[in-house]
Amino acid sequence: VLAPHFARKVRAGRAVAQHDLFGPSVQVAGAGIAAAGRPRLPIRLMASLLDLKHAYKLSDEELVERWAENVVWQHFSGMAFYEPRLPCDATQVGRFRAAIGEAGVEELLKATIDTAVSSKAIVPAEFERLIVDTTVQEKAIAHPVDWRLMENARHKLVAAAKRAGIALKQTFAKETKTLRRKAGGYAHARQFKRLRKVLK
Repeated sequence: VLAPHFARKVRAGRAVAQHDLFGPSVQVAGAGIAAAGRPRLPIRLMASLLDLKHAYKLSDEELVERWAENVVWQHFSGMAFYEPRLPCDATQVGRFRAAIGEAGVEELLKATIDTAVSSKAIVPAEFERLIVDTTVQEKAIAHPVDWRLMENARHKLVAAAKRAGIALKQTFAKETKTLRRKAGGYAHARQFKRLRKVLK
């Protein structure tokens, strides 16, 4: 689906065939012609970096640092020789992920499964049953501290006054910023007398 749009081309626009140890490489994204900027990295490298990132649950920075130290990871990425350098900038992994999108990731997964079946690493009977990891992620719910509740109340009062057409002399928007910072500092330092004074 995405291959024609991201096919590897030379600057003149002529298509270049990509062959390596595993045959023609899947051209989802990661290669292409550009008028400016550095050329994109090989699709094999970027796809393998995505696989390694999710397999070992690493951040983009940790991923590129560990790749530079690991010979097996480099071989998995299609490198013929060990290279003691970063494969790319950590931000390029995120950009590649955004460039291929959901459809590109699905195409990469399909290509991985097809390769595993054709090389007999997986028997098709193994796809009859699916095991889903349903780990529940914690919700980003803020702890209801006093200053946040009071700030929300102040904000709603100001909004209600504006809707009613009441002109307020002062909204205390600037003061709440400094008081909020002070309240957080006093609460962290467990200075509750000073905290109560700020909250008054």
